[in-house]
Amino acid sequence: MYNRRKFIKLSAAGASLAALSNSAVAKTVSAIPDAKLPIVISTWDFGIMANKEAWKTLEAGGRALDALEAGAKIPEALDITNHTVGRHGLPDRDGHVTLDACIMDEFGNCGSVAAMEDIAHPISVARLVMEKTPHVMLVGEGATQFAVEQGMKKEKLLTPESEKIWKEWLKTAKYSPVMNIENGHKPGNEYNHDTIGMLAIDAKGNISGACTTSGMAFKLHGRVGDSPIIGAGLYVDNEVGGATSTGVGEEVIRNVGSFLVVELMRQGMSPEKACKEAVHRIIKKKPDTAKNIQVGFLAINKKGEYGAYAIQPGFSFAVCNAQQQDLLIKGKSFYPAK
Repeated sequence: MYNRRKFIKLSAAGASLAALSNSAVAKTVSAIPDAKLPIVISTWDFGIMANKEAWKTLEAGGRALDALEAGAKIPEALDITNHTVGRHGLPDRDGHVTLDACIMDEFGNCGSVAAMEDIAHPISVARLVMEKTPHVMLVGEGATQFAVEQGMKKEKLLTPESEKIWKEWLKTAKYSPVMNIENGHKPGNEYNHDTIGMLAIDAKGNISGACTTSGMAFKLHGRVGDSPIIGAGLYVDNEVGGATSTGVGEEVIRNVGSFLVVELMRQGMSPEKACKEAVHRIIKKKPDTAKNIQVGFLAINKKGEYGAYAIQPGFSFAVCNAQQQDLLIKGKSFYPAK
């Protein structure tokens, strides 16, 4: 039978083993050969600006999580040309700008907000959900209320330019994830790549991830895509790597895409091959749908190796480390450019 003395001895032994294990992990991480760490990667060309802001924290030896929050806030609020993320995002069909975001750290902690209005920085609210509540996700009015309680300012997010685009759309009010192709807007254009996903490894070898979006333009009010869903739009496992996605979120959700990419890397696949396999699974399940939409995955493994793959051409991602701060790479795709 267990008694109090045996329990104390077993607990002490377990604590010693845990400390030894943590020490071993730390030594393993620091011994990665030729790893170009720290590093931060982001989806799309606007990831360059986000990476540069994140790099300020990483270069100073800071935590990946802090770097990504700082980086994601750039497209959320400062990039006035970006209508797919944050304050300048295009509204839903009813004229509401609703924002989604999630964040995940090296310990497996995560936080998320979905369909939130009137708050410019959903990534920061997602982090507060992770750190200040027992929950993972808050949505809608509850998310906005929580943000205000945490000291954030409510503001109107529908900008004059976004409102003008919305009112022009109302003249026909046609909506479909494939409308971009029907109207001459190819997959991967400004109406279809509706997310910035970011992954970083800091100088200690720890991985975090962040994902933020205003969602698909002119969606049904209340629609939520993959971006704020842990395992779909973002997933991090500090032993393996991290992955994020962009594009039509419904297909990513159906395949639990980012979790799938990380698990494939766990089995030994490179980041690019893991992203490619995730894309192929989407195509295999719904080949007719896949021909008319864009989905892309971006991944990084524990060694700092990265890769990406998409259904359609046009997907790009940005890389920032000590050697390069503004590198933009064109991702490979299942359907090659004509």
